[in-house]
Amino acid sequence: MPELPEVEAYRRLAEGAVGRTIERAVLGDRRFVRGRSSPRHLLAALARSSFTRARRHGKLLVLDMGGSGEGRRLGLRFGMTGRLLVDGRAGVERLIYSSERDETAWDRFGVRFADGGSLVVRDPRLLGGVELDPDESLLGPDALGISAPELRRALDHSVVALKARLMDQHRVAGVGNLIADEVLWRASLAPHRRSGSLTPAEHRRLHRHLRGTLEELIARGGSHLGDLMPERVTGGRCPRDGTELVRSTVGGRTSWWCPRHQH
Repeated sequence: MPELPEVEAYRRLAEGAVGRTIERAVLGDRRFVRGRSSPRHLLAALARSSFTRARRHGKLLVLDMGGSGEGRRLGLRFGMTGRLLVDGRAGVERLIYSSERDETAWDRFGVRFADGGSLVVRDPRLLGGVELDPDESLLGPDALGISAPELRRALDHSVVALKARLMDQHRVAGVGNLIADEVLWRASLAPHRRSGSLTPAEHRRLHRHLRGTLEELIARGGSHLGDLMPERVTGGRCPRDGTELVRSTVGGRTSWWCPRHQH
């Protein structure tokens, strides 16, 4: 599933779309359009415009626009199964929990450039979306760049489970289920722990591991490549101390954690 490392790969790939004139935009499914703009309005705004910058806010890819779309922004969300392709090249070759097939019938949105190239979102389950001028103020600080004080403010004075709070995109943007389990396992913190119960030392440890884990997974090539990932199965054991992992539900999401060292 696309989490922050995957969307960062998409952002880097989208750099190859910057500065190219858009000849036309194509919608493979009108339901893929999110927000207040109609499909017709979206397509009209993109015609004869260009992308001036590719950036990422959490799991949202933002393409700033120029030309006829000067001052507008295109937001792309990828849900659980969305992939970005630029000129036929994919930002991520494989997503877990998605189909192994690669069908052009799943191309939900795309633009054709005047030079003959393209940018396409391929999404089998139609869980992502494209939005004109997304409201980025609804998202918390980006998980990769969040400061220690910002993370503390996102967690303090809350009785919500720590994992659920980390995955609340309004509080911290970019943390998905796999990353949350990996970060909390590395930081020796239980996912069901109350967010507001962390000590100053635990806050510092969590912040250090959040940043370090994301940087490492970006370098490895995906959120599914964490140390904990292969053991997230029945009977799986903690890679650190060999204790059998516990499977529980936290914030409505399946969680795997070690009862020995995560407190």
